[in-house]
Amino acid sequence: MSDDEARRVFQVVDSFEPDRFVQLLAEDARLVFGNAEPMVGRDAIAEGLRTFFATIAGLAHRLVRTWQADADTIAETEVTYRRLDGKDVSVVAVSIWRTRDDGLISDYRIFVDLAPVYAT
Repeated sequence: MSDDEARRVFQVVDSFEPDRFVQLLAEDARLVFGNAEPMVGRDAIAEGLRTFFATIAGLAHRLVRTWQADADTIAETEVTYRRLDGKDVSVVAVSIWRTRDDGLISDYRIFVDLAPVYAT
């Protein structure tokens, strides 16, 4: 996957539209956010994203670097979260996803420390 393709994935994430994001995923995809329980399937992932998005006002990814290993993409990003109080907080994150031969993502993992986003 090229940087352009990784940027496309993050543009969809940053659209703040869970139903649009899950169209990038296989029907039985699995998403794991940090140490949270895995979400499996488009419906569960969309609902999980809606729940998370309700706690923030927006987000924007800046792609720092990507690596490709067979069907796996590893992306280092700087993510700026807009808090509900209007303040922006930026943190480093790593996302890893596996793409099937049909181009759909089957496994998506996000590693990030969100503590600064929710700090008072």
